[in-house]
Amino acid sequence: MHAEIVVLPGDGIGPEVTAAAAAVLRTVGQRYRHRFDLHEHAIGGAAIDAHGDPLPEKTLAACRNADAVLLGAVGGPQWSDPQAKVRPEQGLLALRKALGLYANLRPVRPHPATLGAAPIKPHLLAGVDLLVVRELTGGIYFGDKTRDADGASDVCRYSVAEVERVVRRACVLARQRRGHVTSVDKANVLETSRLWREVATRVARDEFSDVTIEHQLVDSMAMHLLSKPRAFDVVVTENMFGDILTDEASMLAGSMGLLPSASLGDGRVGLYEPIHGSAPDIAGRGIANPCGAILSAAMLLRHSLGLELEAGCVERAVSAALEDGILTRDLAPERGVGTVRFAAEVIERIGADCHVAELRD
Repeated sequence: MHAEIVVLPGDGIGPEVTAAAAAVLRTVGQRYRHRFDLHEHAIGGAAIDAHGDPLPEKTLAACRNADAVLLGAVGGPQWSDPQAKVRPEQGLLALRKALGLYANLRPVRPHPATLGAAPIKPHLLAGVDLLVVRELTGGIYFGDKTRDADGASDVCRYSVAEVERVVRRACVLARQRRGHVTSVDKANVLETSRLWREVATRVARDEFSDVTIEHQLVDSMAMHLLSKPRAFDVVVTENMFGDILTDEASMLAGSMGLLPSASLGDGRVGLYEPIHGSAPDIAGRGIANPCGAILSAAMLLRHSLGLELEAGCVERAVSAALEDGILTRDLAPERGVGTVRFAAEVIERIGADCHVAELRD
């Protein structure tokens, strides 16, 4: 296979973790005789500094023409002025919108080796395997915004079509898993949530008779996610609720640094990124956990390139490294390894060490 992959390192630890993931992709390409051409472009704060735009037209054009996009992270204190008209996060939101990436997939499967790092009791975490499907291009993040001397407003709006397509995606994924969908809303208060619940119920009933759907209010879901996480299979929810719940769910795994994500639409280009932020406090120190970025690369292989064997190879290599006690400092503060060492251990378990040297350069 020949694939064009755009890499957007972004800000903070983004360049460090994407370098690790890119090295893994090159190793997979060599082992399985694929040609992956990786091209870096600017996004976020780095793009503001270089081009005055968090999503330069050159970056967007490259993403549109690629087979897949791998992203690091965006944002940092130097661009965080609330009064700023141009912010790093605008680039990420605009990219999702431009590519039509309406479904964000975030799998959560705690590894036995990391249960001790989670703040949740280990007996609650054994066997947890859930997938959150977050609507990504609608809701309050994209609604009209106003601000004047008396106050501010952010409009939350969802169309029937926006809810239908993300619920369908969740139901299709549930068919491939255990056949159960939990739809999360706030239907006791919000009109958008009442619409969400009605549409989700109809789509599941009329189109997916083999899938069971239940509904949870977002506040109770926040509690149940920590008290009985094994009860959930596929969780589908709107943009802001998904943003919050998936950060909470990362604590089931032990660290935000462990979890990947895939942002998909109906087009051919997907966007893959770890769920963590730019972590400016540890940027440049070589201690960032690249696991989420590497597993995002595995999702890229599976969902955009259709390379299930290769994706599984990467996931098994990560799992084997963790099982062998190769943990980064977010998981083992006293003895944890750095970004490059963890990536090198994964590459070794894939079956080649040809790209370890480039990580050290």
